[in-house]
Amino acid sequence: MDKPSSVSRSVNMNKIRLNDIEKKDTTLPKSNNRRSTCSDASTINDTYVIQEPIPLQETTSYVEQIREQLPPGVLATRTLSIQPYPSKDTDLEALPSRVLSHHSEKHPLTHYVNWEENDPECPYNWSKSYKYIHTMVVALFVVSAAFGSSVITGRLDGVVESFGCSHEVAILQVSLMVIGFMIGPLLWSPASEVMGRKPIYIVALGLYTIFNIPCAVATNIETVLVCRFFCGFFASVALTLAGGSISDIFPTETRGYAVAYFAAAPYAGPVLGPIVGGWISIGTQSWRWIYWVNMIFAGVTWILSIFLPETYHPVLLAKRAKRLRKETGDPTYVTVEEEFPVPISELVQANLIRPFVMLATEPILILMSLYIAIIYALLYAFFFAYPIIFGRIYHMNDGFIGLTFIGILIGAGFALIATPYFEKIYRNTIQKNGKATPEDRLMGMMFAAPFVPISLFIFSWTSYPWVHWIGPVISGLPFGFGMVLLYYSANNYLIDCFSRYVTSALAAKVLVRSSSGAAFPLFIEQMYDRLGDQWASTLLAFISLAIVPIPFAFYRWGAKIRAKSRAAS
Repeated sequence: MDKPSSVSRSVNMNKIRLNDIEKKDTTLPKSNNRRSTCSDASTINDTYVIQEPIPLQETTSYVEQIREQLPPGVLATRTLSIQPYPSKDTDLEALPSRVLSHHSEKHPLTHYVNWEENDPECPYNWSKSYKYIHTMVVALFVVSAAFGSSVITGRLDGVVESFGCSHEVAILQVSLMVIGFMIGPLLWSPASEVMGRKPIYIVALGLYTIFNIPCAVATNIETVLVCRFFCGFFASVALTLAGGSISDIFPTETRGYAVAYFAAAPYAGPVLGPIVGGWISIGTQSWRWIYWVNMIFAGVTWILSIFLPETYHPVLLAKRAKRLRKETGDPTYVTVEEEFPVPISELVQANLIRPFVMLATEPILILMSLYIAIIYALLYAFFFAYPIIFGRIYHMNDGFIGLTFIGILIGAGFALIATPYFEKIYRNTIQKNGKATPEDRLMGMMFAAPFVPISLFIFSWTSYPWVHWIGPVISGLPFGFGMVLLYYSANNYLIDCFSRYVTSALAAKVLVRSSSGAAFPLFIEQMYDRLGDQWASTLLAFISLAIVPIPFAFYRWGAKIRAKSRAAS
């Protein structure tokens, strides 16, 4: 793009320090992963022309000439940089208003590409219906991944018969896939920040689909177990990126409802697994068909990922900048991320090192991750406790045992109905006080906490041959309700508490949650054999009862704990 000669004259003169120029606002434009919005250009289009002491009014006229020639979406023209550049977890609002100047002799004037107000290419400005369709698709990715982890529980005995392995080894099909859930995010999270959401979805979901094939045709248990781990590793892309995909299209102020409905997906999937798997085994008399059906489900999600649009703002803006460079022949159109790339070492630190450090030093993260992990572990424990209770006591076949999980599914549905109510309470708090604290997110968790132990006590003491089977089935209702509402509130609380290090905090949570989900199934059957059906379930009830005070304690003292924290907001 040709620029006025006066501008060329100004940018070719010798520089002076930025602090020699009096300006009121020197805030960098905020990109999406740094809390950007598709906001009014006037809020982010500050311009800096570093030159010799020419009257500032004259400089401003040059700026206006430049701005008039900028294409739509180019909201800033600068010659400055930040040293050192803040990480993706840095709150840019906390940066000092004055930064060090930067000058490139080759390209002295930099055009920063960002969103315009009501920019049609910005995912925040998509239609409401399109946003929710997108949310449903990525939620389906999560359901598919979680479904795959438990679907084989509908026919574990068939695997034992085919390979002559022990029941404990057959259970590893579940545990190893959940371990894959734990390890996969360490790769997918940083990869998505470099390449965007869409290519990562396509590659990972495609490989998840493929690795179901050797599970279905395997001639030994070792092949099944290895491939199940890789199924979990690749399927974890949905668990890792789906939340980010939703945050890409919903601004913070309207994100609550979408997250509320999305929260059920990681738990609805595992519950659907034994329901479907049980009837597949009854209808086909083969456990192998369970993996074929899972491959078909995974394949559907892979096809959908091909048509899913990219939503990651830095990648979309980089494409816009590339297009502008090509159309104008001007190489100075760049995004903030291109000008100040995050070092790979920082990505490694955020995804591999910081989560472990925070797990060792942050009480809020430790206890909330523990709470979520116990609820998740109880869900996976049910995949082996239900066959014991309904198979051994009520003599149900695999298909009907799977149907007993409908109670949990219905309870989760009630939680979805309740979550907008708690979202409304949160909004009312903001309207009343002008702001909300992270602890205000705990209202739903405090309400839901007692439902889980109540559910387990009902399950424990209705599991007798002389008590109708509907008793333990009904116990799933409060469990499903409490499980989803707890996860929804706890997840939002962690996001608000650790907004500067949210990626690391959520990675730590996934690490603890997946570890417990993988470990619990390995000893549940032995625990029921040794303690008896009622007392084994009662032990689980007391464990869930012991953690009920956690959200109440954080509601009371959370602010004081955060004040002493180095990572919390």
